[in-house]
Amino acid sequence: MFKFIRWLIGFCIFIAICLFALYCTICIVFPIKYIDTIEKYSQKYDLDPAFVCAIIKTESNFKPEVTSHKGAMGLMQLMPATVDWAVEKIPIEDFSYDTIQEPETNIQIGCWVLNFLGNQFGENVELIAAAYNAGSGTVSKWLGDTKYSRDGEYLHYIPYGETANYVKKVKAYEKVYSFMLGVGWFV
Repeated sequence: MFKFIRWLIGFCIFIAICLFALYCTICIVFPIKYIDTIEKYSQKYDLDPAFVCAIIKTESNFKPEVTSHKGAMGLMQLMPATVDWAVEKIPIEDFSYDTIQEPETNIQIGCWVLNFLGNQFGENVELIAAAYNAGSGTVSKWLGDTKYSRDGEYLHYIPYGETANYVKKVKAYEKVYSFMLGVGWFV
């Protein structure tokens, strides 16, 4: 009986260590930074914070200083033309291009764009993610082409490999972040 209790205690300690290691690994691989800002603008623009986290993870891995070779900037990798268009539509206090890479400004504009795309594509996260990556005009063309959409509402095939992979990543990351945010797993 004593051996069994000792074995059971050892087994419980082993499981606890494994769960802690899993938690640490998830927090490293799937960072959640700027959660207050993400939640603020997710609520303002009627978005799921897990979806916003998934976009940020896919775009910049939560690194605000990132600039792509195409000129996209910040956490949500905003293109200058998108920023120009967005700042005409939404009031941003003390906006200047110097603030684009600041998390507050970048997340605000990025969330506004995601909301705009959600209104355009009926809150279909696959279409929103595809449009965020390839452009809303491109996704609208795909929806009108029977090679890519059978019903004009969903894409059964995304012809750009980069965009297809992007959408898959965002959907997978959204599931992870939904779990993490649901149980309060963020550092």
